[in-house]
Amino acid sequence: QVQLVESGGGLVQAGGSLRLSCAASGRTFSMYAMGWFRQAPGKEREFVAAIPSSSTYTNYADSVKDRFTISRDNAKDTVYLQMNSLKPEDTAVYYCAAGAAVASRRDSYLYWGQGTQVTVSS
Repeated sequence: QVQLVESGGGLVQAGGSLRLSCAASGRTFSMYAMGWFRQAPGKEREFVAAIPSSSTYTNYADSVKDRFTISRDNAKDTVYLQMNSLKPEDTAVYYCAAGAAVASRRDSYLYWGQGTQVTVSS
């Protein structure tokens, strides 16, 4: 099993930046692809970004591409989401997830964190 704990959420003004972290423990972290998802009130959980175990490429939703950056440090068992140029529509609970391969579908991931709140004010 893998346990995931997100941190780094908070309140920022539009145009600001925030860096989320997801710390993993349990079985070998380096073998898993990692993803970030988000869920706003009244909406379905949606894909944000993903990265394979090797960090050889990244994948982003169109809504965050060129603003967000996903990265990982396998030595620290941690994945990050750097969020720049934040917009009010980025407000949501952000979740990290671990799976066998990079995917944008929720059911492709095996383990989930409990989420961290990101609020962007106008």
